[in-house]
Amino acid sequence: MIRLFIADDHAIMRSGLKQIFALTPDVCVVGEAENGQQVLEVLRDITFDLLLLDLNMPGIGGAELLGRIRVHHPMLPILVLSMHNEPQIASRVLKAGANGFITKDCEPDTLLQAVRKVAAHGKYISPELAEKMVFDVASDALLPPHNQLSNREWEVLRLLAAGHGVNDIASMLAISNKTVSTHKMRLMEKLNLANLADLIRYALAHGIEV
Repeated sequence: MIRLFIADDHAIMRSGLKQIFALTPDVCVVGEAENGQQVLEVLRDITFDLLLLDLNMPGIGGAELLGRIRVHHPMLPILVLSMHNEPQIASRVLKAGANGFITKDCEPDTLLQAVRKVAAHGKYISPELAEKMVFDVASDALLPPHNQLSNREWEVLRLLAAGHGVNDIASMLAISNKTVSTHKMRLMEKLNLANLADLIRYALAHGIEV
């Protein structure tokens, strides 16, 4: 029996996933969370075989959340379930510590296949996305500038675009205000942005989920 924990900020999504797994005899949902902080708190008390993780949730999320989980739970199988299908995002998440990556528009059979493989400490990515990652002929120079951001800079970008201030971000990421400001300055330089309004427009134009 695969003991599975669902982390997604949308109640309807969690409900739909639980309905799928309720019809699956070898999978049992043992809990759920709606933000990254809840995930970190639950990991202190509950043992499970697989974390099914939404890529973008309020507060800490994405690569930052994966990094924190990996510090204390390096062997926990993690399958990221995302609304995005861009190869760059999948690559970033896998490098940050996820064992698998699938999109939310996948078929239930594909989801179950991924759950079983990752729970068995395997790796999973959809064939279509894997093909994009392997055969994408675009050079780094042709990729959008945010593809060159570090995982920490990416998280700061996402939180700034969501309307959070430097103090809030420092609290969410458990780092100093000065460190957040440094990351902000560097990502603004890398993206060639002049101010926060430019940053928000950039995030909207490139489909960066906040």
